[in-house]
Amino acid sequence: MRKYLNIHPKDDRVFKEQICRASRNEGAAILLDSNGFESPACVRSQKNYDFIGGLQSVESYSKDIHELKAFHDQHKDWILGFLAYDVKNQLEDLSSHHPDRIEMPDVYFFQPRYLFLFDGNSWQVGYLSDYDDEQSVFDFIDELENTCLIEEPVGNLKLNHQVSHAEYIEAIEKVLWHIQRGDIYELNYCMEFFIQDIDLVPQCVYERLKAISPTPFSAFIKYHDKFLMGASPERYLKKEGNRIVSQPIKGTSPRGNNFFIDQANKRYLVNSEKEQAENIMITDLVRNDLSRVARRGTVNVDELCGIYSFKQVHQMISTISAELDEDKNWLDAILTSFPMGSMTGAPKVSAMELIEKYESSKRGLYSGAVGYVSPNGDFDFNVVIRSVLYNRKKQCASFMVGGAITNQSEPEKEYEECLLKASAIMKVFNIEQ
Repeated sequence: MRKYLNIHPKDDRVFKEQICRASRNEGAAILLDSNGFESPACVRSQKNYDFIGGLQSVESYSKDIHELKAFHDQHKDWILGFLAYDVKNQLEDLSSHHPDRIEMPDVYFFQPRYLFLFDGNSWQVGYLSDYDDEQSVFDFIDELENTCLIEEPVGNLKLNHQVSHAEYIEAIEKVLWHIQRGDIYELNYCMEFFIQDIDLVPQCVYERLKAISPTPFSAFIKYHDKFLMGASPERYLKKEGNRIVSQPIKGTSPRGNNFFIDQANKRYLVNSEKEQAENIMITDLVRNDLSRVARRGTVNVDELCGIYSFKQVHQMISTISAELDEDKNWLDAILTSFPMGSMTGAPKVSAMELIEKYESSKRGLYSGAVGYVSPNGDFDFNVVIRSVLYNRKKQCASFMVGGAITNQSEPEKEYEECLLKASAIMKVFNIEQ
């Protein structure tokens, strides 16, 4: 049985770092941090968490996604975990054959021994009475607050491109041919950058990434010797009660060096027919996905093409909501909408088939989702973008970037947008573009 204690850290930001650094002693850890961002009014609910963290796996699941609800029902507790992009192969007649440098599992969820919850004002720690009592929990927190971690400076790094500039342009031109032929309307094409022979302290890299690019859906994963350090601005899907909400991002422009340039970049996004077309197509796809599990007549576009500013970029975000049908459960909402439309294209299955044909790397956890499921079946998951993946055993770090390709896309401009999205991660490693 899970019990809860109120705790009172001196500094919220420092305490988050201490929880992250304590993960080095655990086989499994997942941290979800909103970095103080508030959800838009159309999404805001009675209970919004700024931070959720789980340390130390008591029970875990890493099999077929269709049986995940049975695992959750068995424990009736919080579970934290992730879905890799290639879960698509369990949902559709699809496959993935490209090289995978990081080798994360497709599905992984765990019941944490220690659960940390912060609503922006107060902290709670949830513990399992079969393993701990109040005193042992306070002893663990004392140990956690004394955690010290020293990071060795990263030397000169060589950034390797899985796809060259010329190969990228060629691939986009082929995708455009399929669009003009009518095979698809939109496709999210991604390319991989990687660094070999690198020894990282992932907890410190994650803290540095959050400092450079604070976002509302940042996430840290430790899965044995494999890690994710993420600064995602995008929500995949949230469920609270019978309401489900998705917030796809399509449309990006850079932040400017001064107020006037910054506002001009923002106005470009507001007025761009191309960016709006990308967003509206994916919004329509999400509406269709949610309608498969929604009570009839409840699918609604709460906000279309809203503009939101982050430290590195301006983004165009739409919000789609629905009421879950009475004969559908929380897992059904995921099964009918994963992978998210913003990272695939339209029509979704045709786009995923062409993604496999023209991309050069297995996406793995990139463009998957990280999040939690609460004891009553509420959940919230991000979209894994703007993230670094790391395999400590192989000493290899990888990150991917991509963008939506439509009939209006210009290959060279799409390439430049990819580099813009990669800029925060390049700054983490002091890599010049």
